[in-house]
Amino acid sequence: MTDAPIRIGLAGYGFGGRYFHAPLLASTPDCEFLGVVTASPERRKQVADELNRPAYDSLEALARAGAEAVAISTPADTHVPLAQEALRLGLAVVCDKPFALDAASARETTELAEQLRVPLTVYQNRRWDSDFLTLRRLLAEGALGTLTRFESRFERFQPEPGPPAAGGGTLLDFGSHLVDQALVLSGPVERVYAEMRSRENGEGLDEDVFVALTHQSGALSHLSGSWRQGAPGPRFRATGTTGTYVVDGVDGQEDLLVAGASPASEGERWGIEPEPRWGQVLRGDHTEPAPSARGEWDLFYPAFAAALRGTRPLPVDPWDAVTTATVLDAARTSAATGEVVRLP
Repeated sequence: MTDAPIRIGLAGYGFGGRYFHAPLLASTPDCEFLGVVTASPERRKQVADELNRPAYDSLEALARAGAEAVAISTPADTHVPLAQEALRLGLAVVCDKPFALDAASARETTELAEQLRVPLTVYQNRRWDSDFLTLRRLLAEGALGTLTRFESRFERFQPEPGPPAAGGGTLLDFGSHLVDQALVLSGPVERVYAEMRSRENGEGLDEDVFVALTHQSGALSHLSGSWRQGAPGPRFRATGTTGTYVVDGVDGQEDLLVAGASPASEGERWGIEPEPRWGQVLRGDHTEPAPSARGEWDLFYPAFAAALRGTRPLPVDPWDAVTTATVLDAARTSAATGEVVRLP
């Protein structure tokens, strides 16, 4: 056992790598951020200019440089081959979502990690969103009673250019977060119904998705993802037996990172939501503010480092991502057939 920082690299320097991973890796004392694997000359220049770290031609080159782990933030269709390559090189893996394009590939990769005894986790950072942590706190305190219906949305009005190809479409991109949060809150799913729309000509990626989950607990989750919603609904409306939590805006950590801030630059201010962005607990005519928990994306990589050192579990069990992929597969089938899909 050692307290030395884990030596970790990053594969990919697109939007996700540049804003969601690099600043957090660079801000984590438990990580020695070695550099970025990318073949793009443009990206390599950005890495040199913005990070002052080397770029590597391959995962193998990163491993030769002494890495013991890699965070993969590349287009969705490359996640599985890169994760499997990294695992076979002995590199512990953080894989961005969507973990895989389908459940079979997700299961195969998770089983490979277990066979090789190399740690694998999935970057479900939205588990550490301020609003989601607030909702979990309210439920733990009994402020809402028992959760009966969870309405969750990632909706925006950006029909042009629409969903980026790298994310694999709205069901995979937004749905990976929406379904993961629903599973964390309400547990296993027994029935899935979904509707999906692509562009008006029926070509291209899906850009508008609705998924309804019936959980074994009896709770319902209604999940929406859209790139052409002119009137986005509240981020959450979570209804329990004694009250409802409603919050409108999306957690502010993404905006901070895109603006160039980081946990290192913000210190104790990181993840703090101003009072006007707090949600509310409503019981009929009675309304009370629900002070927002601190957003905690900054805790993911310290938790991953601790897991590699054997002092705590992985921050996200990869089998959770297999379950999420199974639900997304069922949603795709339901949308194609118009039927409810029952899960084993």
